[in-house]
Amino acid sequence: MKRKMWAPLFLLLALVVSACGNNANNNNAGASQSAGASASPSASAPAAPSADASASAEASGTIAYESENGPVEVPAAPKRIIALNSAPNVLSLGGTLVGVDQWTAGNPLFKDKVKGIEVVSAEDLEKIIELNPDLIIVGSTEKNIDKLKEIAPTVVYTWGKLDYLKQQIEIGKLLNKEQEAQAWADDFSKRAADIGAEIKAQAGADVTVTVFELYDKQFYVFGNNWARGTEIVYQAMGLGMPEKVKKDALGPGYYTLSTEVLPEYAGDYIILSRSAAGDNAALNTDTWKNMPAVKAGHVIEIDTEASSYSDPTTLEYLLNIFKAGMLGKA
Repeated sequence: MKRKMWAPLFLLLALVVSACGNNANNNNAGASQSAGASASPSASAPAAPSADASASAEASGTIAYESENGPVEVPAAPKRIIALNSAPNVLSLGGTLVGVDQWTAGNPLFKDKVKGIEVVSAEDLEKIIELNPDLIIVGSTEKNIDKLKEIAPTVVYTWGKLDYLKQQIEIGKLLNKEQEAQAWADDFSKRAADIGAEIKAQAGADVTVTVFELYDKQFYVFGNNWARGTEIVYQAMGLGMPEKVKKDALGPGYYTLSTEVLPEYAGDYIILSRSAAGDNAALNTDTWKNMPAVKAGHVIEIDTEASSYSDPTTLEYLLNIFKAGMLGKA
């Protein structure tokens, strides 16, 4: 549900609302999920319609998509999609967007892909009508959902109902590209697991990784499903999480830290999400410099703006960074 510095962490919370829904607690920490992006417990995907019903509907140019709120008749091949939710997932499957949320539009991984596409919100009803969409995708916490349904077939997703892979497969179902989405999910899972196994063989079976984020002199540590590559290192690669991180961040998704306690949460490897434009003075402190992972050169930096979703484009981007950082392979 840029997992996503060009916006304060409290604004990144809005990103997750836009990308995946809403889940917040703790001071100012943001989320992805994005599409991220994303704390999203696994849940079963909605059941598919019968083969006969699907074939009949597709022949007429529509399919019956089984959404979390019941069946929605949507175009079999939508050409004018407004994605206020899951836009990166739609883009990864070649979906044609005419409207997109501001967070995806500002993400460096997608700026070129959405160039020229109108940036809209659920409150821009007149603009949405002018764009003449044939499909609208929206998060369950957005405003005006009933009014959006009057404009075009509207599918609602609630962040947390599906994990990051199932969300992609679900978007595949919606766009009538389920096989393509499933093939990517299977392939990505295998490749990530293989890289994880290689890391364990090199660094030890009990190797641990911590995902920190630094924004405005404040550190955050993340659980296993809050974008920033957390789904990759903990779920897909199967790498270990330090006990303090499990205790404080695994449940809520993230946890706010002072610089002084960082060593208590640091693993053998550190993934540091930060913005080059931010205040990074904390990285010059003795506390940071003297942590074993820092001394060993086991710090992998990622761009916060490009890491706050959990869609295929972001996941592939981060997987390559983690592979190079932990194995020295591009």
